Amino acid sequence: MPLENQFGIRVFKTLGTLLKTNIYAKIIEILLVFLVALLFIQWLISDEASDLIYNQFVVWLANIIMLFMVYMGLRLRGEPLTHFGFSFKKFNLKFALRTLLQSMLVFVIALLGFVLGAIVMANIVGIPESPDMGGYDYLKNNVWMLFVSLAGIYVASSFGEEVIYRAFLINRISELGLNSRSGKITAVIISALIFGLVHYSWGIVGIVQTAFMGLALGFSYLFLKKKIWVLILAHVYMDTILILQLYFS
Repeated sequence: MPLENQFGIRVFKTLGTLLKTNIYAKIIEILLVFLVALLFIQWLISDEASDLIYNQFVVWLANIIMLFMVYMGLRLRGEPLTHFGFSFKKFNLKFALRTLLQSMLVFVIALLGFVLGAIVMANIVGIPESPDMGGYDYLKNNVWMLFVSLAGIYVASSFGEEVIYRAFLINRISELGLNSRSGKITAVIISALIFGLVHYSWGIVGIVQTAFMGLALGFSYLFLKKKIWVLILAHVYMDTILILQLYFS
């Protein structure tokens, strides 16, 4: 085997060992996933009001980069995708129906969390304004962008956000010496707060509402024993309703 290949394998194994055993390496991984995405967005995002579509693609690409980094973390550790809750059992009708029903229930719970966020804001500051969805104005009466947006959002948001903010964050934060029951609850709360903050472009109302939605999804993830496909489907329902509402508004 060439010397450079041997060196690469040793580096790969060393990084994997650090990520599994060293708390500082775990923290750096979490920070790096978000820092790289933040720098990517800040580097490419446009301040022009007319660049809404371009900016949306930048955000989607940032999510894809984060997904790649999360996947590389799994590979370095030698962990299977099932560690995050991806089940690849043989598909059958019973499994499909159970997953569908569970996803509908999680969708309702997440929606209630979103509404609860609005109620909390109303009690703090009076009747708040709706979340700022101005970044999606390009959707109005544009059927082509409707389908493009749905495709992009299903990959980057419905799938991507559940993997990043539920599977990745909850598991990795729990591994920081927080694997107890209370520690996992703490991990859910932290992941929900981060999930809310990354929706800063929606305004303070949007941050609070998505944080409460993140809490609902996070606790569902734990309760369902990491059935990530259920959460992804529930997120698909929410994103579909949101995009259709914006299209027809």
